[in-house]
Amino acid sequence: MKAKSRYVGVVLVFAGGAVGALLRYLIDLLAGSESVFDWDIFLINLSGAFLLALLVGWVTGAGSPTIGQQRLRLLLGTGMMGGFTTYSTLALDTATNLQQGLSGSAVVYSLGTVVVGAGLSLVGLLVGRRLARTGSAAGKVAP
Repeated sequence: MKAKSRYVGVVLVFAGGAVGALLRYLIDLLAGSESVFDWDIFLINLSGAFLLALLVGWVTGAGSPTIGQQRLRLLLGTGMMGGFTTYSTLALDTATNLQQGLSGSAVVYSLGTVVVGAGLSLVGLLVGRRLARTGSAAGKVAP
């Protein structure tokens, strides 16, 4: 039975990751502008930090998560938000800015992503936990 559950998890992470990576690519494609400060990736990473924390706060905020909530976390959290957000692009953009002598932009971009992302994660956790306690998050996901 555990092996079947493991395969379900693999499929959920794979499917969520594919959707998240495609969304990131489409947003990056639509943004289209090449600039010193990669605003689309910056906003993707910040919104991803908030949404992942919101999900985690909701799933863990009301006690033991149901099987459905655990699967939702795999699909949307590990998979979709993992594919949507991108540390590698953040690191590459920061290194590229440093290499081009744009140290101010590199610092604002990298530290801004980390500091603002951590703040948004905290807000997301608090909101998610509050939703879980009040039951206003559309109830528990069925197993």
